[in-house]
Amino acid sequence: MTDDHLFDLKGVSKRFIKGKEAISIFDGLDMTIKKGDFLAIMGPSGSGKTTLLNMLGGVDQPTGGEVWFDGKRIDKLSEGQMANWRAGNIGFIFQFYNLMPMLNAARNVELPLLLTNLSAAQRKKSVTAALELVGLADRASHLPKEMSGGQMQRVAIARAIVSDPKLLLCDEPTGDLDRNTADEILEMLQLLNKEFGKTIVMVTHDPSAAKYATHTLHLDKGQFVEKDLVA
Repeated sequence: MTDDHLFDLKGVSKRFIKGKEAISIFDGLDMTIKKGDFLAIMGPSGSGKTTLLNMLGGVDQPTGGEVWFDGKRIDKLSEGQMANWRAGNIGFIFQFYNLMPMLNAARNVELPLLLTNLSAAQRKKSVTAALELVGLADRASHLPKEMSGGQMQRVAIARAIVSDPKLLLCDEPTGDLDRNTADEILEMLQLLNKEFGKTIVMVTHDPSAAKYATHTLHLDKGQFVEKDLVA
């Protein structure tokens, strides 16, 4: 693994047991994500996209193989160690935002920081900076039901970046948005990648969304079948 590699998957397998049957999702999957990549992953339903995203985020563990992150092997970490690693390195962005409906924007953004040792004043400063970055400083006290879909996704992005993670994992981040709003969200992700150096992995079914990434990988039946450079 070289210094510019953020993630390396080496011969990774993933199997689920359903009844008496073992279902194989991956069998000997290799993958490299370089620091500063904006990677789009496309493929048909059932190809393993979400499972791959969950393994990158430490939510799912591989059945076999090795997972390396920034020069350290992480697939052998305990659940507690993995939770600490995830809190310090990964930001998640979901299709349906996953905001807490009873919390305002600022409180939703603050949630990842509650797992840290930051003081209340430090948390408030970080939350304010994240909301300002996504253009929603004036919506800090608003509940999710008082915001549009695009605004809720911006809050979700602020929540994902508030702890300054090395990697953003995006699962169909524009799947619930109209085209214009989707483009605004994708431009924001592009800004985070180009101007702030965030490494991003985005699962999408939308070729228009994939064009915002620097690379596109096509996953089919648990293997990458094609690799394109998106200009």
